[in-house]
Amino acid sequence: MTDYADLPATELLQAYGAGTLSPVDVVEAVIHRIERCEPKLAALYDYRPDAAVAAARESEARWRRGEARALDGVPVTIKENIATKGTPIPLGTAARELAAAPVDAPPSARLREAGAVLVAKTTMPDYGMLSSGTSSFHPLTRNPWDTTKNPGGSSAGAGAAAAAGYGPLHVGTDIGGSIRLPAGWCGVFGLKPSFGRVPVDPPYWGRVAGPMTRNVADAALMMRELSRPDPRDGMSLPAADLAWDDLDLNLKGLRLGLQLEAGIGMKVEPEVRSAVEAAARLFEAAGATIEPVGPFLTREMLDGLDIFWRQRAWADIGPLTEAERARILPYILTWAEGGRDLSGADVYRGMSQMGAIRDAALRATQGFDFVLSPVAPCPSYPAELPSPINDPARPFEHICFTVPYNFSEQPAASVNASFTASGLPIGLQIAGSRFDDLGVLRMSAAFERMRGPQPPWPTC
Repeated sequence: MTDYADLPATELLQAYGAGTLSPVDVVEAVIHRIERCEPKLAALYDYRPDAAVAAARESEARWRRGEARALDGVPVTIKENIATKGTPIPLGTAARELAAAPVDAPPSARLREAGAVLVAKTTMPDYGMLSSGTSSFHPLTRNPWDTTKNPGGSSAGAGAAAAAGYGPLHVGTDIGGSIRLPAGWCGVFGLKPSFGRVPVDPPYWGRVAGPMTRNVADAALMMRELSRPDPRDGMSLPAADLAWDDLDLNLKGLRLGLQLEAGIGMKVEPEVRSAVEAAARLFEAAGATIEPVGPFLTREMLDGLDIFWRQRAWADIGPLTEAERARILPYILTWAEGGRDLSGADVYRGMSQMGAIRDAALRATQGFDFVLSPVAPCPSYPAELPSPINDPARPFEHICFTVPYNFSEQPAASVNASFTASGLPIGLQIAGSRFDDLGVLRMSAAFERMRGPQPPWPTC
């Protein structure tokens, strides 16, 4: 018998509509799953089971009255840095004063309006600037496939919660890979939408919010709601009437790029390379043409971005007292201190690399319908480490495949490609043209169908 906590959102909505399942039953199943797994995973923040059950009862009543909303009664978690009214936003660090958010941010507002049941917020590392589950505020978040391993980050709790079955819908954010990296390392689906497709508040260059789910269809359901307009995001795209529920795609004749080397950063490990090459062969067998894409990110681009982000972090950390700084994760404090003495010219040159990254990515991918690559050059790594190489002087050596698409504004997804010999997930990145979010979802759904049976989801 399938545990209700493992049912996808698409099936839940059908069952609610048919009257064969109640939102209360499902939320209680998710609570049971959390109570069993959370002591081992530590994926959640502001977990309020009583409030979730109360919301599920309200949803149940709407279904009975024939007034159900688009996602009514479907459990959801939201990343800690996305405001939900009444909940503090520590940004993963013990250095911040806690004050309740006055209103829901756009993604939270859209999900509540759609009737989704908020079960909890999910964890993130200090200031969201790590691909890790380490944090000075939250307990160490672990990977459900192997609790000695890292879930990745910065949407660490969202990745772990999705893989563990804390309900079907989870929201993360991504400014350099923070949806795709934990999705890849936790074996779930994650979409970094086109910049501006999902309104956020506050908006920031390269930063997006997007779905993390166990399958593509559930992510499409979320995008239908998350992409609704919100005037608070002055960088958001105009509203578009997209057929989010149409995930069919004819692969014949598609021109696909295959990038296997980033050119800088960590070397792609053999098991990762083999998994991505095998995925490309499946697309080729289905009628697509595969052509190589060479490296296009340079050391100057990555180091410039590092300089700019360090200065941005120091702008937040510098004004803190010495006692407050002492509460920050040491890795992040050491990294941010690199921004202390930068000149205006240094920061300007670093900031300009965001444009250089954008131009290079757009040139390299021009003419391709989609580009395939690894999400990360390596499988997951020890849970206690803040980054795969654990060196604050070289913090971004593992994001060379993901970060370009944040600044080129292109949609990019992580879909599980395969597993290592030791049973760790390997993510395949599928990037599309600017604004072709639906195309990336369709490509991901096509791969989901082609890749064959997957192992059972991890149990706690």
